[in-house]
Amino acid sequence: MDRIYEGMLGETPFYVTKLQLQHLPAIEKLQQEVYETLPDQSILQPLTTEEFEYILQGNGLMIGAYVEHELIGFRALLNPPIDNDHLGYDCGIPEDQFHRVLYQEISNVSPHYRGYGLQKILATVVMNAIDLDCYDYVCSTVKPYNIPSLKDKFSQGLVIKGLKIKYVDKLRYIFYKDLQQGQPVYTEKQAVLMGDTAMQQQLLKAGYTGTAMYEEQNDWFVLYEK
Repeated sequence: MDRIYEGMLGETPFYVTKLQLQHLPAIEKLQQEVYETLPDQSILQPLTTEEFEYILQGNGLMIGAYVEHELIGFRALLNPPIDNDHLGYDCGIPEDQFHRVLYQEISNVSPHYRGYGLQKILATVVMNAIDLDCYDYVCSTVKPYNIPSLKDKFSQGLVIKGLKIKYVDKLRYIFYKDLQQGQPVYTEKQAVLMGDTAMQQQLLKAGYTGTAMYEEQNDWFVLYEK
């Protein structure tokens, strides 16, 4: 396997490679291990075998972190089918550009290798692996108060473009990044409690973008700017 990144997790060397269909059994085994150890399983939407196969057959990109021959983490980008639920609609992307959109999909790290920042490393590696001749945008959805995942998205420069019901009945932030443009300059800002859905939706409708989050008095606030 071609190594696209090498590093250390404490004293343990690891490497990252692009995953193929042959790695599917190891991917699904790790996903199940991660899912079973979550204190709140509602924060993770596991992928089905068919969804993994779709990505691994060329509709996106999946990378994996290995210690020797053991898969200890993976991260996926999906080139999604264009349908009525496409996140491009939520982010104001023109329909004729939907084929240039990638979704940040599932990210899993083995419970035995947490605390080393591996998820953040995989985020950097997978984003750097995107072919900018083919793709202009990255979108993603995150459940409010899924703090690790929200931090993960903000750390990569993704911003909140929406907060609405997705996947039938699940409230989700909709994150977005334009890979071809730098960060815009904002002149107005307002902080809102993460739990105040109505106020956040009002600001988003008024043209604000969620750009950061912070903790204060045992609760979380989202910073909106425009």
